[in-house]
Amino acid sequence: MTLVAGVDSSTQSCKVVIRDAETGALLRHGSAPHPDGTEVDPQAWLHALEVAVAAAGGLGDIAALSIGGQQHGMVCLDSAGEVVRDALLWNDTRSASAAADLVTEMGGGQAWADAIGSVPVASFTITKLRWLATNEPESMARTASVCLPHDYLTWHLSGRTSFVTDRGDASGTGYWSPSGDAYRLDLLKLACGQAPRLPTVLRPTDVAGTTHGGVTLGPGTGDNAAAALGVQAGVGDVVVSIGTSGTVFGVSPTATADRTGTIAGFADATGNYLPLVCTLNAARVLSAAANLVGCSLDQLSELALAAPAGAEGLTLLPYLEGERTPNRPDATGVIGGLTGANATPANLARAAVEGMLCGLADGLDAIRAAGVPIRRVLLIGGGARSSAVQRIAPAVFGVPVAVPEPSEYVADGAARQAAWVHSGAAQPPVWHSAQVQRFEADPAPSIRERYAELRDH
Repeated sequence: MTLVAGVDSSTQSCKVVIRDAETGALLRHGSAPHPDGTEVDPQAWLHALEVAVAAAGGLGDIAALSIGGQQHGMVCLDSAGEVVRDALLWNDTRSASAAADLVTEMGGGQAWADAIGSVPVASFTITKLRWLATNEPESMARTASVCLPHDYLTWHLSGRTSFVTDRGDASGTGYWSPSGDAYRLDLLKLACGQAPRLPTVLRPTDVAGTTHGGVTLGPGTGDNAAAALGVQAGVGDVVVSIGTSGTVFGVSPTATADRTGTIAGFADATGNYLPLVCTLNAARVLSAAANLVGCSLDQLSELALAAPAGAEGLTLLPYLEGERTPNRPDATGVIGGLTGANATPANLARAAVEGMLCGLADGLDAIRAAGVPIRRVLLIGGGARSSAVQRIAPAVFGVPVAVPEPSEYVADGAARQAAWVHSGAAQPPVWHSAQVQRFEADPAPSIRERYAELRDH
């Protein structure tokens, strides 16, 4: 039996899965937490990876490994390969004004969409580099190389010999073009006044190097592209992932270029494209509502299902962390329609679930309007385990929803990539499919209408 390892180095933790390369059967797993905050010393990721690998039984019997990592982060290295400053993560919004400046300097969203398929917002690496050049010029001057979180881990696993990335993660930087399949160094210089060394962009099945123990390293990818691999999504599949952030992405054979910036025109990890809509507020909305009501997440789900659809007119705009779609980094949450009659814990719980789902439904509408084929909708992520989310989502989305059994899909996708690289096959392996539950409900357009009114106000 050939074993492969997949790593999910996410915002909150590092997770490792060990799977059979042929069947995908899960054999071992381990995890370790990451520190809180929107800027982190990358050494913390290395420590968490070491702990998670040990918890998963080590790599002594592993043939290949790939890493799925949180997208967009900025890791700056000096000429000796040492970290210049703590990495800025995707959810650090201090570069919001830098993003707006860059869009203006290029002549607007259409110019950016034509160049890289996306309009940069605060999460993109390019905006963080502009912020660094403006606010910490001494750090920018020391920066000889720039990479992403997953690149940094792959580089260290290779003994700091393989400075590489993949097209999926590179497409979230703001200075790599999915349609042109190349870096745009002119945009990098526009952002920070220089062109630091960048990782080589590997093809999906290229070998990234080997560890000191002889484990083959795959190119790795960003978290969303890894999740698409993990659920074995193909053209026509749209995945709605409810984690720290909420994402709606579909596998498409053609690149997209949305001048409004609603859709990020990313690449995937197979050679296709991954048009994606992201919301900053997802599963944490449920946690915040549970804290407000004073109950557990399971109890919040029960309360939400006990309330009627529409929460008797109570609507939550859940911009608890600012928001990326729409681009409102300084926004806060708003409760609308509150009266003495509907002020109940059950209605608040229902409004939290519906509000979170409405933000994701806006993303689904945008994906559809861009011509991305939709054959089915898959609901994954920690928030998708909520019974209330599963049962309310079809009414808000207006379509049936398929919910695969819970799994670490980012780590699974990284493991599937590792198996693909190890095999040298033309296509990734087809693994045993997880059991899928299907949920249906009558559409409830009034929920979306009230949400849109509050959002646009």
